[in-house]
Amino acid sequence: MNEIICIAIDDEPMALSVIQQFCQRSGGIRLHCFSDPHLGLQAIEDLHPQLVFLDIEMDEINGLDIARRLPKGCCLIFTTAYMEYALDGFELDAVDFLHKPFAYERFEKAVQKALRRLSFFQREEQPSGCLVVKQEYNNISIPLTEILYVEAMENYSKIFRTEKHYVLTRMNLKSIQSLLPESGFLRIHRSYLIATDKVVRFTRREVTLCQETTLPVGRQYAQSVFSELQKSQKH
Repeated sequence: MNEIICIAIDDEPMALSVIQQFCQRSGGIRLHCFSDPHLGLQAIEDLHPQLVFLDIEMDEINGLDIARRLPKGCCLIFTTAYMEYALDGFELDAVDFLHKPFAYERFEKAVQKALRRLSFFQREEQPSGCLVVKQEYNNISIPLTEILYVEAMENYSKIFRTEKHYVLTRMNLKSIQSLLPESGFLRIHRSYLIATDKVVRFTRREVTLCQETTLPVGRQYAQSVFSELQKSQKH
């Protein structure tokens, strides 16, 4: 999945260090750590994270109070040494409850559960006929009919529109493809996804879209792309 914005709040620096190491090992997570829960809460309001790791028993504020103020669509994973809070955590719809000290394998399992829920949220939020992606901290709604092609760029993707400009989003190509309808969009290269109704001409080596945009066809995609485009041209 795309890189997600994540906040960890814990008044124990060692606990934050463990989460930071595990997030780096897992990959795809842009983590912000806070030992001051008030600063962490402010960061939640400012950054709109998709995932929050939250300790419960902290000196200045109870983590449960922060959990109740999380925005809709934000996944929550509790990290605490106090098992008696587990029921409270699940009543607040936490994705998981990590009992300290926890191993990387248990941490990774919790993160994967959060990613599955985030993927579900994204699909549910897609309005009919549009693709909604984040550009910086804003949601951008792009009509499917305006999408020309999507280009992968390391941790980002560029969604090129028919108006000759693009939207840059911190989502990978695979994630964007999962949000698009299967018919009408086609992966032609590990770096390119195209709208099939914008194809003007094609070979097994390249595809030319309207506006005279020519893109390469990846060797491993060549046969399937040629076959699919032949079918779409007949309809």
